[in-house]
Amino acid sequence: MESTRIVKNVGSLFARKWLCRQVLGRNLSVSAAMRGKQASKFLTVRDALNTAIDEEMEKDERVFVMGEEVAQYDGAYKITRGLWKKYGDKRVIDTPITEMGFAGIAVGAAFAGLRPICEFMTFNFSMQAIDHIINSAAKTFYMSAGTVNVPMVFRGPNGAASGVAAQHSQCFGAWYAHCPGLKVISPYSSEDCRGLLKAAIRDPDPVVFLENELLYGIPFEVSDEVLSKDFVLPIGKAKVERAGNHVTLVAHSRAVATSLEAAKELSGSGIDAEVINLRSLRPLDMETILTSLAKTHHIVMVEQGWPGAGVGAEISARISESNAFFQLDAPVLRVSGADIPMPYAKTLEGASIPQAQDVVRAVKTMLNQK
Repeated sequence: MESTRIVKNVGSLFARKWLCRQVLGRNLSVSAAMRGKQASKFLTVRDALNTAIDEEMEKDERVFVMGEEVAQYDGAYKITRGLWKKYGDKRVIDTPITEMGFAGIAVGAAFAGLRPICEFMTFNFSMQAIDHIINSAAKTFYMSAGTVNVPMVFRGPNGAASGVAAQHSQCFGAWYAHCPGLKVISPYSSEDCRGLLKAAIRDPDPVVFLENELLYGIPFEVSDEVLSKDFVLPIGKAKVERAGNHVTLVAHSRAVATSLEAAKELSGSGIDAEVINLRSLRPLDMETILTSLAKTHHIVMVEQGWPGAGVGAEISARISESNAFFQLDAPVLRVSGADIPMPYAKTLEGASIPQAQDVVRAVKTMLNQK
């Protein structure tokens, strides 16, 4: 639980250094990285989310936030820090511990024309509210013949954190991406989080926004454009994080960092890997994936969720069902989380989540290299 305490200590430089080493797999301090690029601007994922919400609340008085400890405590992970003091009780609302209750209220508010942001302390707890997310939010636009929009965001940390065991570590990306009527976003960087959360809040349909707890404290370099109040990213468009020619690695959320680390290691063996950050799970940007596949002719899916009926399985199926199948020089490979509930023990937890060496091994197997 010590690592969880560190994650929540948002003001600690040690926390940022620790997270940078843990998530990005580099023995490089944040302060050293910043000293090397004095002219650059850095923004943590936490601050990217916080400023996106703040600016959209300022822009549109219909936007409000509700969830457990989002107001006076500033949020369990400090994503809503400062918002209660700025906007008050009517727009930043602490709720009882009843996901079914406050998710239902949020959906009803969206029916009435407001734009709620419904925070789950972890998406594992969204199972308590899944009836409202699917049967109420996702299906209403269709069932009303397009007369009732549901403009709202369900957001919070998703997937494995550190030392929080099975009931707090599940990835729900594939679950929600399965459901028509929802848009599902799984961001990686500060740029992703800021641009896509603003887009999600403005969207006329319900959006599931799956963050990662271990990325909250990571600072990413951003441009002036990203910091602009007008910065918005399109939902459903992937990003090529690293160009390459020999193999395509497709990932989302924290698995993007794993893929980038693997690509760096593979370059030492003369293998040039392209890394695609999906950003959005529904809709999927198959165009970007297939364009890359046409260049590399090899593709590996990397995700922290379970393999069965996962995001990688869906992409693999779409490739197999299209003419892109004939671009493959080897079968599609998946590197995913272990097919078990997440163990509590730290050593077993690490073995249950894809590591860079797992991706490297898969790529070399695909390319018949030792």
